[in-house]
Amino acid sequence: MAEITLSHYLVLSMVLFGLGLVGVAVRRNAIIMMMSVELMLNAANLTLVAYSRHHGVESGQVMAFFVMALAAAEAAVGLALILAVYRHLRTVNVDEMRQLRR
Repeated sequence: MAEITLSHYLVLSMVLFGLGLVGVAVRRNAIIMMMSVELMLNAANLTLVAYSRHHGVESGQVMAFFVMALAAAEAAVGLALILAVYRHLRTVNVDEMRQLRR
């Protein structure tokens, strides 16, 4: 049975980050875009924890906890903004939210 190495974690993290990046670039739904940003943050957390475990230090894991706290705050504020915009425009389509500029 093959051992899981650091490169396996980094490849998985790269795939997750790429999926998140594609989700942000392609989708026009604000909720899907926020979920894609969360996926990108989770990919960064996976990289931090993998390097931390590989080098035998805890600083990467501590940093991952800070990133998780930041992601939770970002999700709360972002969802509140999306809800406020939805109440005003009745849509979560980012292209139609440009009407707020007028």
